[in-house]
Amino acid sequence: MEKEKIDKKDHILDVAERVFAELGYDGASTRMISGEAGVNMAMLNYYFGSKEGVFLAIFDRRITTFQTVLLSIGNDESMNSWEKLDKYLDSYIDKVVTNNCFHIMLNREISKSKKNELTDQITDIIMKNVKVFQDIIAEGIKKGDFNKDADQQLLVATIFGTKNYIVNTPHISSKVLGYDVLDADVQNNLLKPRFKAYMKTLLKAYLQN
Repeated sequence: MEKEKIDKKDHILDVAERVFAELGYDGASTRMISGEAGVNMAMLNYYFGSKEGVFLAIFDRRITTFQTVLLSIGNDESMNSWEKLDKYLDSYIDKVVTNNCFHIMLNREISKSKKNELTDQITDIIMKNVKVFQDIIAEGIKKGDFNKDADQQLLVATIFGTKNYIVNTPHISSKVLGYDVLDADVQNNLLKPRFKAYMKTLLKAYLQN
C-alpha cells in the first residue's frame, strides 16, 4: 500500500514537472496537473496541499539526493582540496548538463526579475549546492592548497554562469560549440567531458599558488 502511495505521488510529480516546464508556475494550475495525471483534486491536495506544495515537492525530490552527494564530497576528510574540487565538478556537470523538464522549469523561475516568496525558497535550495563549492574553495585557501588571493565569489559565477550559458541559451551555445547541446548523445559523449576538462583546467590554473 505504501509503495502504491509513493508511486502515485511520483507519477503526479512527473506530470507536474512537465506542465511547469511547458507553462511556467504562473501558467499551470493544480486542476490542469490533476487532469493530466488522471487523479482527482482531492488526492493532489492530500499529498501536496497546494500548487506551491507540488512545485516545492518537485525540487525536494530532484535536489535533496544530489545535495547529499555533494555534501559527502565536501565533508570527505580522506580527500585533499584538489580532489574535492575535481569530484565536485564531475558530479555537478553530470547532473546539470541535461535538457530535462526539471532544468527548464528551474531556469524559468529563477530567471525572473521579480522576487517573491517562492523564488526565495528556490534560491535557498539552490544555494545549498553553491555553498558546498564555496566551502571547498575556502577550505583550500585556508589550508594553503589554493591561491589566497582567489576571488571566491567570482569563482562561483564562473562555474555556475558557464553552465547557465550552455544549458539555458542552447541556440547560441550550440553555434559557439559546434554541435547541438540539446542532443542527449552529444551531451554525454562530447559536451560533458569537454566541459569538465575545461573547468578543471581553468580553475586549477587560477587556483594554483
